[in-house]
Amino acid sequence: MNTQNNSYNPTNNTVGAAHTRSSNVPVMVEQKHYGMGRFSDKELLGKLIGVCEADKVYSAGGSLAYVFAAKETAPEMCQVARELLTRWLAEEMRQGDSLNSPQAVKDFLTLHFAGQEFESFVAIYLDAQHQVIAAEVLFQGTLTQTSVYPREVVKAALKHNSAALIIAHNHPSGIAEPSQSDRMLTDALKQALALVDVRVLDHLIIAGNKTLSFAERGII
Repeated sequence: MNTQNNSYNPTNNTVGAAHTRSSNVPVMVEQKHYGMGRFSDKELLGKLIGVCEADKVYSAGGSLAYVFAAKETAPEMCQVARELLTRWLAEEMRQGDSLNSPQAVKDFLTLHFAGQEFESFVAIYLDAQHQVIAAEVLFQGTLTQTSVYPREVVKAALKHNSAALIIAHNHPSGIAEPSQSDRMLTDALKQALALVDVRVLDHLIIAGNKTLSFAERGII
């Protein structure tokens, strides 16, 4: 991530904490004999797009991530399901307080960036109560970098009348550690936005299912 020239608590996981699991184990293990939880991943996919199609696309990648992360090439019903889930997570993010429900923000961003093979930069605009006003992609780049212009971020924050921001970008490499340019970008944005009384509460790096929070690391 390149630059061209109240207390935030990211560990408060009050909404939908993520779980690490094998792709063959249902998320709700304790309910695997009830409702949809009793079906395997491929069986559920078959109910969505048909058994033959599910067998073909699931076997090609061997995971649900392969099926749903391939945005434009995934079966249409999978794209619909993904879009509905994204919108639901956006609702969850808007209805909660970003300070008390940071996991909702992380879940939304993880799904947003899933399968994306290029870097992009997202701004989440917050009001004075840290409720989400809007989220938008401001810049798109290449596999390894995105050029971010602080002036444009300031203009966008003022357009949305935001009091604070959460910024985020993805690392297609799958490595969530921040680079030196990521740190420099964060400092530059903090300084630029402070001139118009807008705070940067966090900078999140999304790398597959891994998320790094600058605020959690204490580097913002």
